[in-house]
Amino acid sequence: MQAWQVHENGEPGEVMRLQDIEPPAPGDGQVLLKVRAANINFPDALLCRGQYQVRPSLPFTPGVEICGETEDGRRVIANPVLPHGGFAEYTVADAAALLPAPDALDDAEAAALHIGYQTGWFGLHRRAGLEAGETLLVHAAAGGVGSAAVQLGKAAGATVIGVVGGSGKAAVARELGCDVVIDRRSEDVVAAVKEATGGRGADVIYDPVGGEAYTQSTKVVAFEGRIVVVGFAGGTIPSPGLNHALVKNYSILGLHWGLYNTKNPKLVQHCHDRLTELATRGAIKPLISERVPLGSAAAAVQKVADGLSTGRVAVVMEETA
Repeated sequence: MQAWQVHENGEPGEVMRLQDIEPPAPGDGQVLLKVRAANINFPDALLCRGQYQVRPSLPFTPGVEICGETEDGRRVIANPVLPHGGFAEYTVADAAALLPAPDALDDAEAAALHIGYQTGWFGLHRRAGLEAGETLLVHAAAGGVGSAAVQLGKAAGATVIGVVGGSGKAAVARELGCDVVIDRRSEDVVAAVKEATGGRGADVIYDPVGGEAYTQSTKVVAFEGRIVVVGFAGGTIPSPGLNHALVKNYSILGLHWGLYNTKNPKLVQHCHDRLTELATRGAIKPLISERVPLGSAAAAVQKVADGLSTGRVAVVMEETA
């Protein structure tokens, strides 16, 4: 089969190589899956760089999220078991963790429903307790993780403020349903949020960026607001001043979605059921900005790594495109 392999750590566009290798053999409790589509995530770039919390042995195939097909023809969503990632014609996954792909979504959309939307659902609902009528601020609102949070926020009845970088991404954020869009490159984020909220600030802030975005969050979080820390795509891990959280009465909430797979996997299934319901009635739909063939995966991962994409970029197998 054809698969992208990483033999040394570095930038995805430089270290990913398309090769002919033997299909992986499933281990105990695993199943072989034919890949129909693989969604590209920022962690794929971190894996290539050797900077992710999981460091598979070399060589490995990146790709942490797929829509695949079982040997008996079922269409499923899965997280491949590294080192056999999803940027390949076949992969393996834990049989107990397979989730049915919603009929309302095509292969690329189904592949993108998993990590980003599960993270958004757990972050907004289980951790932050977002309620209808509240104001949600989403950093990097036009990106893969942010776009999921925007749609989930709107589905929950929140007023959504999206922060983006550039006019092109601003247009995407509006298309996603943001009530207010702030271009951090041309606007003062803090002043714009205060103006949009009448000085009150945002009840829930969803931050996959870190760095300066987190600093801005602390300045615009409302009384008894909640800042959900999802990741650090900006490259800088902030050091929060806890005295500030105390004097303003806000909460700082961490969200590492992967922990639920081991700590409480039943919640993952419950979340998928809720997401499937939302997708079925059209309340959420992953924004696939680009579909590329397997041969273009390395360039596409590099594009995501460089922050040049909007929504989701998916690798789609030619026979199912």
